[in-house]
Amino acid sequence: MEFHRIDAPGRINLEEISPEPPEEVKKHEAKARFDVLNDELFGLQDLMWGARTHSVLMVLQGRDAAGKDGAVKHVVGALNPRGVRVTSFGVPSEKEKRHDFLWRIHQHTPGAGEVAIFNRSHYEDVLVVRVNKLAPRPIWKERYRLINAFEETLVSGNCIVLKYFLHITEEEQKERLLEREKEPTDAWKLNVEDWRERDQWDEFTAANEDAIGKCASKRAPWFVVPANAKWYRNLVIAESLAAALRPFRKQWRKTLDETGKIGRRDLKEWRAAHGET
Repeated sequence: MEFHRIDAPGRINLEEISPEPPEEVKKHEAKARFDVLNDELFGLQDLMWGARTHSVLMVLQGRDAAGKDGAVKHVVGALNPRGVRVTSFGVPSEKEKRHDFLWRIHQHTPGAGEVAIFNRSHYEDVLVVRVNKLAPRPIWKERYRLINAFEETLVSGNCIVLKYFLHITEEEQKERLLEREKEPTDAWKLNVEDWRERDQWDEFTAANEDAIGKCASKRAPWFVVPANAKWYRNLVIAESLAAALRPFRKQWRKTLDETGKIGRRDLKEWRAAHGET
């Protein structure tokens, strides 16, 4: 499967990337593949949790109704909840406003062995803040550099940083927002701001393109995920996550084997000292 992976700074045009799944990818085949990936991801995460040499940060960005909550649900469903933390970033609290914009973010980054999933993130400070003019232009423009430095710091500490933009059309968003009004169980998601922001579609498009293009690197790549079809969205995220973790499988296995040898040695010595056999 080809990922719309962006791992170098440059100009991004979202109109050039289809939000639809490729014609050759069939829904039933994708679901079967997703089930296989679930098992693989569970095993990879288990190795990482035991080895405690790396962590994972998954950033989920997208327009309202792009499917961030659904992506979280399906990604977490493939992992052991023991080592997963999900954080949703909304409007900063008064306490958070008294600190720099990354203060509230850094507190929720993953520890060794953990997977952290951000449902919205530090990128809101170059998206909503920019479009709604919540800060002067020089301030939010400087944040691209600060975000890059922040993510590089995480990567230098063996954090695997993966960033996803869930790409949907304006028409698909409208359908999903209308569905929320019809479905009683989804009514809690209704927010008039979702409709107001549709009037700023082009402004948010430009802001998202800049955020992706200015903050993409080989060590902290962006993935533009075709998300009009939820089943394909889930598959792309699972495939890219598995691809990012696989290279560490042998290293984690070796670390666990060495830890096991030390444990067996210590147990043998303890039993000998206490007359145990």
